[in-house]
Amino acid sequence: MTERANYSYFTDITTRWMDNDIYGHVNNVVYYSYFDSVANQFLIEEGGLDIHSAEIIGFVVASNCQYKSPIAYPDKIDVGLRVNKLGNSSVEYGIAIFKKGAETASAVGTFTHVFVNRATDKSVAIPAQIRAALEKLLAD
Repeated sequence: MTERANYSYFTDITTRWMDNDIYGHVNNVVYYSYFDSVANQFLIEEGGLDIHSAEIIGFVVASNCQYKSPIAYPDKIDVGLRVNKLGNSSVEYGIAIFKKGAETASAVGTFTHVFVNRATDKSVAIPAQIRAALEKLLAD
């Protein structure tokens, strides 16, 4: 899903000087930090996740990224988020990186959280408030 219209939640990120690699573009591993940032920003702002003291938290168990075109510092980017799959204890996000104002993504990927009890690391059902927020992003 490389088109902006396929995503309903966005956050702005400004690339940083340190994001560039020796080849003059954002290094591949940095894209995963953008993925992590948009997913957690959504969970905090829309799902009410308290990252410091919540009993239930999300662990990343899988991620992937396909690179379509390079971005580089000082690009400003929009990161789009959607929910591809919503299970009892897990969610697979669809995420796309867009240069500011672009309609086609420079990178697309998935990012999967499994919700766990912080004390036991055992998977648990997604909390109701977070589930309700995630349902709003479910892809058609």
